[in-house]
Formats: sequence, C-alpha cells, structure tokens
Amino acid sequence: MTVGPVQLIVLGFDHPNFHGEVKAQLERLRANDSVRVIDALAVHKDATGQIEIERLSNLSQDESIELGSVVGALVGLGAAGEEGAVEGSIAGAELGRDGVHVFSDEDAWDVVGELPNDSAAALLLIEHHWAVPLRDAIASAGGFRIGDGFISPLDLVAAGAMAESEITDLPARAAL
Repeated sequence: MTVGPVQLIVLGFDHPNFHGEVKAQLERLRANDSVRVIDALAVHKDATGQIEIERLSNLSQDESIELGSVVGALVGLGAAGEEGAVEGSIAGAELGRDGVHVFSDEDAWDVVGELPNDSAAALLLIEHHWAVPLRDAIASAGGFRIGDGFISPLDLVAAGAMAESEITDLPARAAL
C-alpha cells in the first residue's frame, strides 16, 4: 500500500444543520479514490447541552490493517532502523485489525469541554490518495517537498482587503 499525504482538518459549526451532506461528500471522494477518511470524530452539542459523538472511517478492514502496517513500519524505522521497521509493521497491522483509531474517547471529551451549546466540531484525518502519483512523479524527477499549505477562498478575500487598505494608504504616504 502506498500512503498519500495525510492531513488533519479541524472544523467548527455554529448552529449546525446536518443532513448528511458532509458524510455523502466524503463517501463520494472515497468512491472515486480521491480521499480516504482514516479517522474522524464529530461532536455535536445541541441547544440544551445534550451531546452526540460520531466516529467515521471509510477504510475497509484490509485497508486498516495495511495502513497500520505501513505506519508502524515507518515509525519503527525511525525509532530502531530495519529491525524496528519489522516490529513496527507487525504491531501496526495488529492495531489496524479493529480499524485505525487516531482520535480517542479522551479527545472527544476534550472537544466537548470547549464546545458551546448549539454547535459542533469535527476532527478529520484524511489521506489525499489522488496525490500519490503526483508525489511519485516529483520524487522521480528529483524533487522534494519544501513546504505546503492550503489557501481557502476566504484567505484570498483577506488578501484583497489588505491590498485595498495598502492602496488606500498610498496617497497619504506619497504626500509625506
């Protein structure tokens, strides 16, 4: 199994109005092999403070075992070389039998403690499976990652607002 880049996304929802759209989109992305949900934890606190916790992964048991094995091998390699990679692979595969559970019950209660009534939060650990061939092509060409990040449309709006304020200040600076 080749593991694509993995991303942790933390989401918040004020006055959530869930109808299954988010889950449906994650399943659609999984169906076309773009993104796989390794683990997800969603916590909802209704207006009266009642708590609902939901977990999600769209990995099959075989995929969970294989992912656990790969992650265990990589961690083991870093900790103890080749021998650690073998031991880590075995341990990771065993842990993956019951699914990959990155977020614990303790994490759920930490989120609940910070969550106001009538809101929700979600922790998503997703693998960008679509990026595997691109990453491999970059590596084959001798390239490597220097950094990465996501830019949201709201970041572009903020950049425009900053640019506007700088443009507005130009005549005042020019007069000095």
